[in-house]
Amino acid sequence: MNSMAGVMKEFEGLRVKVDDVIYMPSLQAPQEKPHPFVYFISIHNDSPVPVTIRGRKWVVHEDEGETSVVEGDGVVGQTPVIEPGGHFSYNSYHVVARGARVSGAFFGETATGDWVFSRIPEFRLEVPDWA
Repeated sequence: MNSMAGVMKEFEGLRVKVDDVIYMPSLQAPQEKPHPFVYFISIHNDSPVPVTIRGRKWVVHEDEGETSVVEGDGVVGQTPVIEPGGHFSYNSYHVVARGARVSGAFFGETATGDWVFSRIPEFRLEVPDWA
């Protein structure tokens, strides 16, 4: 991801959708962050050119004040090529001490060599009252 050259612009043809967020207490979590959430994301390519997802950056603002940034190459170990009109869907999980708000971006390269990004709509990791 650090090899991105030139100016990166927000790409209107790439759209990120948070399909679902589920509290999953059955997943393993450390004692200091006991609340695991699974989130389902889809990245849609509404543009006329293929886009390869090269990286991501997540920002997690926990309600108790801690902010963590997770960034890296690809998405869940892949660098998917999303064809025009296509999409890439995946799920992953994150653990928090309490609730949190999450945002970020996916970074990609178009088939014409432009570096682009698309914002991840902010969503909440809301710990249920019964937890």
